[in-house]
Amino acid sequence: MTSEVKDTSKKYQITLKTIFGLEQVLTEELAELGYSDVTTLNRAVQLRGTMRDVYFLNLHIRCAISILVEIKTFTIRNEQDLFKKCMQIDWTNYFTLDKTFAVKGAVFSDLFKHSQFPFLLVKDAIVDTFRNVSGNRPDVNIKTPQVVFDVYIIQDKVTISLNTSGLPLFQRGYREAIGEAPMNEVVAAGLIRMTNWDRKSPFIDPFCGSGTLLIEAAFLATGIPSNIERQHYAFKNFIGYDEQLWEEIYSSAKKFVKELPCRIVGSDLSDEMVTKTRRNLRGLVFGRFIETSVQSFEHVKRIEEKGVVVTNPPYGLRMGDNIEEMYEQLGSWMKNEMKGYDCWVISGSEEGFKTLGLRPDRKIKVFNGDIECSFRKYSIYDGTKKLHKLVDFEKEGADINDSEEIEEKN
Repeated sequence: MTSEVKDTSKKYQITLKTIFGLEQVLTEELAELGYSDVTTLNRAVQLRGTMRDVYFLNLHIRCAISILVEIKTFTIRNEQDLFKKCMQIDWTNYFTLDKTFAVKGAVFSDLFKHSQFPFLLVKDAIVDTFRNVSGNRPDVNIKTPQVVFDVYIIQDKVTISLNTSGLPLFQRGYREAIGEAPMNEVVAAGLIRMTNWDRKSPFIDPFCGSGTLLIEAAFLATGIPSNIERQHYAFKNFIGYDEQLWEEIYSSAKKFVKELPCRIVGSDLSDEMVTKTRRNLRGLVFGRFIETSVQSFEHVKRIEEKGVVVTNPPYGLRMGDNIEEMYEQLGSWMKNEMKGYDCWVISGSEEGFKTLGLRPDRKIKVFNGDIECSFRKYSIYDGTKKLHKLVDFEKEGADINDSEEIEEKN
């Protein structure tokens, strides 16, 4: 039987799922990769593309957690209607009996008393379809399925998709060691893109933990795909998987660099954390170029006149730190040592932000895991902020008196 996903020229509705707050940077990343005709949704971006695009995006995208290919959309009137319409889908087009599968997704509908029940109905339809065709049924594996079907129901509208990624794309394959409160790699990649870092000036993380921000910064600066070390993708388990096409896409990706285009520097007070960072860097082609040290942030010195600090200090939620004192010292360090830098801090501690003693230029709501956080930019000027703006006005030929009004607004 001809597979529904074998024709690499056929166009599909592709949905790239992401984390709340990263929708815009994902859209910008897609534009950078050549995908400008996209629709930005809540925690997702959609586009039309082929299986070649699916393979390419699974390897190259940094700010998405999974890539879905739409199979079917339809409307239902009740629970049993879902089962009946799923029985009209030939599930044997997508995978074979020797592959395990799972049904996951999200349900926002008054038609179901229990939110998990729709997944059970779809699972039953898949099993019954295989049994009707071959007399046998495939096995379900909830924890580590080889094939995942995504079911999204909003009121009476149902969308069923193939999850072509399988395990979330933040499981890059490069991290051997993690800390007590590790940052999701997709979150790290998204935060770095939010800063509009030029990828040439220094990048500093004085709370580097196990090195996720440093590594994602190096991947971005070098142009090497963040998923270059990842081996497992669900699309490899589909009927019609084109191994030759995948090898062509993978072999054409950048994999090696002789040096970094900028300095990337990380430190942490914990020697255990820095050891974990170095362990994670060990297997990466750019690992030896990233500078790491065991020291408190207060001893980290500015590199060059301009650069960026991106850091994820403790929140006091999991690790019991003296938050107010630490953030007060962090704010003082930024003001005194990081002049000329843009300093970006992500934290779930509002009390911590209050004691920084700095007014943020930007505040962006994001999530780090299940913790609601704020990602804030602090532009540290060499001199007063007002003087800095006067210099900018003079360069642009504006009336200096106009700066007073702008200073008040800031």
